[in-house]
Amino acid sequence: MKKIVMFSLMAFAVQWSAFSQVFNQGNFLIGSNVGFSTADSKVTSGGQSNEGLSSNQINIAPSIGYFLLNNFALGVGADFTLHSITEPNGDKTDDSDLLFGPFARLYFPASESVAFFAVANVGFGNSADNQTVSGVQQSIETNIIALGAGPGLTVYTRGGFGIEAILKYNYAKSKFDTEIAGVKTSNTTRTNQFAISLGLQYYFGGFRGMN
Repeated sequence: MKKIVMFSLMAFAVQWSAFSQVFNQGNFLIGSNVGFSTADSKVTSGGQSNEGLSSNQINIAPSIGYFLLNNFALGVGADFTLHSITEPNGDKTDDSDLLFGPFARLYFPASESVAFFAVANVGFGNSADNQTVSGVQQSIETNIIALGAGPGLTVYTRGGFGIEAILKYNYAKSKFDTEIAGVKTSNTTRTNQFAISLGLQYYFGGFRGMN
């Protein structure tokens, strides 16, 4: 029985070693993830239903990285988010966020064409909000710091292309100052979000799976 267990562990180790060469040290990766969401709401009061807020959001996140070790990559990426909210009375808020920062990925190859990975990133940047309230347009500049982490799955080819899906938790803290009628106010907002995105990566050097 012990020999069977030891043989199984050795076979697993050899197989894992072969898989671990898929994302080779010294390779580069470049690609982008895209996410989109839309939402509508209705408010029911006293048996009557009225239109509520509606929103649309699109997120584009290009990145480039380098494998310092087999299956472990560090890199830098940008994150652009465009968010639009329309209220029932016609008031509208357009918010655009642009962040830059480092990221890290740790891959866990499962076969010659599938791998799981964990990703974490930090972003720094600013947000530009354009609000239209009762026909009057206002602009607000906001400083943002964001953190994100979560699991992902990639399906790849020997040619170096990978299609991936990521489920990630994002935390963001934004701060802006306003001055109205000579009164200055400091505002801080903390946001918690779960997001799903799809992406395409290219790994320079291609793959060398098991022979």
